[in-house]
Amino acid sequence: MSLKREITWRVGLIYAFFFLMALVILGKILILQFVEGEKWSKKQQVLALKHFEIEPNRGNIYDVKNRLLATSLPYYDIRMDLKSSALTPQVFANGINGLSKGLAKIFGDKLASRYKAELIAARKRGERYYLIKRKVSYTQLKELKKLPVFRLGKYKGGFIYIQDNRRKLTHNKLAARTIGYAPKTESSPSVGIEGAYDNNLKGIKGLRMKQRLSGNVWMPLNDKNEIDPHDGEDIITTLNINLQDVAHQALLRQLSKHNAHHGTVVLMEVETGEIRAIVNLERGANGEYSERYNYAIGESSEPGSTFKLPVIMSLLEDGYVTLRDSVDTDGGKVRFYNKTIKDSHEGGYGVISVEEVLELSSNVGVSKLVDQYYHGKEKEFINRLYSMNLNRKLGLELTGEGSPEIKYPGDPLWSGISLPMMSHGYEVRMTPLQILTFYNAVANDGKMVKPKFVREIRYNGKLLKRFPVVVINPSIASSSTIKDAKKMLEGVVENGTAKNLQNDLYKIAGKTGTAQIAQSNKGYGGYGRVQYQASFVGYFPADQPKYSCIVVVNAPSNSVYYGNLVAGPVFKEISDKVYATTLEIQNTKVYAENIKHPAPYTKNGEKKDLEFLLKDLNIDLVETEGVTKWVRTTSHDSIVKIDKLTIKQQLVPNVVHMGLKDAVYLLENAGLKVTVRGYGSIKSQSIPPGSRIKRGDRIVLQMSFV
Repeated sequence: MSLKREITWRVGLIYAFFFLMALVILGKILILQFVEGEKWSKKQQVLALKHFEIEPNRGNIYDVKNRLLATSLPYYDIRMDLKSSALTPQVFANGINGLSKGLAKIFGDKLASRYKAELIAARKRGERYYLIKRKVSYTQLKELKKLPVFRLGKYKGGFIYIQDNRRKLTHNKLAARTIGYAPKTESSPSVGIEGAYDNNLKGIKGLRMKQRLSGNVWMPLNDKNEIDPHDGEDIITTLNINLQDVAHQALLRQLSKHNAHHGTVVLMEVETGEIRAIVNLERGANGEYSERYNYAIGESSEPGSTFKLPVIMSLLEDGYVTLRDSVDTDGGKVRFYNKTIKDSHEGGYGVISVEEVLELSSNVGVSKLVDQYYHGKEKEFINRLYSMNLNRKLGLELTGEGSPEIKYPGDPLWSGISLPMMSHGYEVRMTPLQILTFYNAVANDGKMVKPKFVREIRYNGKLLKRFPVVVINPSIASSSTIKDAKKMLEGVVENGTAKNLQNDLYKIAGKTGTAQIAQSNKGYGGYGRVQYQASFVGYFPADQPKYSCIVVVNAPSNSVYYGNLVAGPVFKEISDKVYATTLEIQNTKVYAENIKHPAPYTKNGEKKDLEFLLKDLNIDLVETEGVTKWVRTTSHDSIVKIDKLTIKQQLVPNVVHMGLKDAVYLLENAGLKVTVRGYGSIKSQSIPPGSRIKRGDRIVLQMSFV
């Protein structure tokens, strides 16, 4: 075969190969276009279009007076469709300078020239979803909508904004742990009211179709949703933010004063169990206190002497003692097996009544009584405590409630000293809220009600659900035992360990508690020193209980750790302010009889005006002889004394310490022109008193405040 023929054959073979390949490709194109076209078109649409969920607005949380506690604030991502067919080159060119200047002014993060350069570059690249700024506030969004180009809207101006809601506590950190936060995922822990009522608050998600652009960016196809979201419901809590603030500040001051590790306060309405305030503060590494954990609900610890009340109530209910029965405190010490129990009072209290055992908080007295009557009948004692619901959780809607622990005879940890130790609050564990619920039941004539954090659920103002009062136990003890318990608790404040809480306006009933803190497996002093927990729990006004309250301060470290001195002042500050601001619980008769009004500061002036004012204030007025129209005043305790103030014709009067209205009246009637400098009371006058008046002269009155 000649060389020419061989070359021709090989070229032809190559041409034939490529021709066949072209036929195959053409055939495949025809098949894709006409046979499988519909199939691949649908698949492409699925890959390019996708449904996205639209988060609804989360419901708000309010206090009992409908004041906002937690809400969702909108933030926005600002983007721009720079390839929109409606955004013409002329519109872009005419508006780019104004738009760039506006962005620089609103955000203040870049120069206008840089914004302009970036937007021009993005338009050249054909960006359909160009990010301008994240986390833009609603106020900023309103300003952006007014800018050149953007004010033309989504299509003509390419303006795109995507809303994202963020949760905000409106009162900073008040009740932060109780309000809580929404779980981020289904497996996340549920915290506070946000977590407990997440299903109500979160609403129902909507759907919107979006199209995928280059760079895996998804853009909404239009402004309408396929399914609109259903916003969340609103929660009306039982909290009162004013009382919450009072309790927060009172506890914070005491924790700081005693350098304590943490503390908690709960204020509850007696009849309903509604929680009006709940504070949990813990000292951080920087020494500042904040809400990190809900100790009121979650911390189950040995309560100490506050547990003596149910113990003595058991003795009363089982008929073993009366309040008048006596017990010998044995010099303040008693030994059970290898354990010596002591009273805080050196030398003991001698022979005291059962009532005084609680009033004086005698560890020796209560342990001897329990050992005397329940030794060999331990199950009877524990069953009596169980009958008062002290061994069961409260069943709160908020998660994290600590378990009460009152062991039963036969328990592996039961020993010969269990009875006397339990009698004064050791070898048992309860949370502060569980203790408070028991004392609240005493205040409520024996009816134990479940603590309540939420009163109502609403949607757009419409009531959906109201939560009723839940009775845990209609009667924790007989009426006679409840009556005796109330008497003892009043005696604690009137005659016992909490006498520092007395006042003349209303009665407080309650019990102090001071307990050593067990430090894991090191015992009560395993780390070199004993740590204490100070508490006070009670209710007020004692004769007609309206509120119950517990204060617990853990590990005060400034050498003062007794309940009456550490926790008691917090209770009293809260109860005083609640009483002062709650008219329906005030005893106006007692108030009038016990409050002596100090005489107010009064200014010199016209007698008849002063008489009218003091009469209205029910303040005694004493006048000396010769008093006429104008008087000079002095205050003495609860009375005001008035003397004659001489005003002579043609002489400048003494207007120092006089009311400005009266002073101007006197001076201008005398023919003087008055200039006043400052405010308050008159401190001095430029023309001395007694000077002869020259009509038309100017007198300057210098007031006490400039």
